[in-house]
Amino acid sequence: MVDTELVVLVDDDGQAIGTAPKSSVHGTDTALHLAFSCHVLNDDGQVLVTRRALHKKTWPGVWSNSFCGHPQPAEPLIDAVRRRAEFEVGLTLHDIELALPLFRYRAVDATGIVEHEICPVYVARTSHEPVLNPLEVVDAEWVDPQDLAASLVTTPWAFSPWLVLQAEQLHLFDGALEQRRAS
Repeated sequence: MVDTELVVLVDDDGQAIGTAPKSSVHGTDTALHLAFSCHVLNDDGQVLVTRRALHKKTWPGVWSNSFCGHPQPAEPLIDAVRRRAEFEVGLTLHDIELALPLFRYRAVDATGIVEHEICPVYVARTSHEPVLNPLEVVDAEWVDPQDLAASLVTTPWAFSPWLVLQAEQLHLFDGALEQRRAS
């Protein structure tokens, strides 16, 4: 299979400086590139967490936010969010809001693979149930944000590092992490 998916390489200021095949940028010396994360809420205020497919190159089998992805060159981020929502979890989204426009991180998984991304974070809503793409996701659960916050504090190793970092900054989890840490 030919790898045709490209990621947008960026400089430290987030300006596009080129593209590279997705398969070539996630290694032990990962170039800074553009990505995004999305947290999806249902009508009951629960947040969708997903467990990454076991064959994923980075953080296989760990729980993470609803879905992530990389915009294609010249693709507006909001279009990429909608595209990946449909592809990974079969969801149509509404009320998509940019929650953390400047989020960025660098993390190294147990195999030495590096994620190094400028990764705007979105929060969206849906009235539908997910339909999982097994190439991306092996499990999903709707959870109360307070319960998720408690789990992130007690077992952060079970989650993607970007979810742990994002939760500390998202209003979705306001007070939950601090309340759990204090008890």
